[in-house]
Amino acid sequence: MILSNFHTHTNFSDGSDNPSVYVQEAIRLGVSTLGFSDHSPLPFENTFALREEKVKEYCDSIISLKSGSVCLSTPHIGDASSGVEVFLGLEVDYIPGLGYSFAYFRENFPVDYLIGSVHLVRNGSPDDLWFIDGPDPSTYFNGLETLFGNDIRKGVTAYYTQINEMLESNRMDIIGHLDKIKMHNRGKLFRDEEPWYKALVWETLGLIRQKGIIVEVNTRGIYKKRCDSLFPGLEILHKIREMNIPIVISSDAHKPPEISMLFAETSRLLLDVGFREIMTLTPAGWVTTSLIN
Repeated sequence: MILSNFHTHTNFSDGSDNPSVYVQEAIRLGVSTLGFSDHSPLPFENTFALREEKVKEYCDSIISLKSGSVCLSTPHIGDASSGVEVFLGLEVDYIPGLGYSFAYFRENFPVDYLIGSVHLVRNGSPDDLWFIDGPDPSTYFNGLETLFGNDIRKGVTAYYTQINEMLESNRMDIIGHLDKIKMHNRGKLFRDEEPWYKALVWETLGLIRQKGIIVEVNTRGIYKKRCDSLFPGLEILHKIREMNIPIVISSDAHKPPEISMLFAETSRLLLDVGFREIMTLTPAGWVTTSLIN
């Protein structure tokens, strides 16, 4: 198995360090392929996205590291040097009627891939945004009350509807943390096995397969102790396997030591589900690689 991570945030958005520090850590961890995917700009004040005037600098910074295979000497591995293939990506936040289209970034910046994600669910006016992410669960529950009258089914339906709109209207390589809507829920307001919830997810998976999108299996919720399962959860993973939808394993790293967190455990779980291959990006494009060492 080629160890790779395509969901990585640096201090250009809401990560902790500059890109070169992540590359050094990837070498130490034995990660052979590292994709950077800082949050794309959004047209309102926030604490997590790239600023519009910083996008070119971000791209130039990654390009300076991606001259084929990057070889860096590092004290972690003595006098030896190793290589890591570096790719330039963005995580584009889809909010209907707000922000840039995915095509804008493909056409104006030398990106190798795009992740499409939903972190803010729009309900009505541009100011009516439900932030489903972040470390504070109260933001999730307060937003649900304010914007959806505590109707969790309405809020969750709006989330998957927005994802479907993203899939229909934009071209991306990977869909990020597909079922992140469950993160702060933890079974309090809905359960993953409820028929109405599964119907929403199965509809979205049908679009993902139709569009040829890769689903990331995201480990961050578990290692940050914000969720009890991967994004997506086990039952959805079984459905993805049944539908032959391709996957990648991603850590959604915001700090260098997080680059490959829980990858070994996640690989074993995916093998138990029946997966035998994951996708990885090469200079020639996306290829399958074995999950079995």
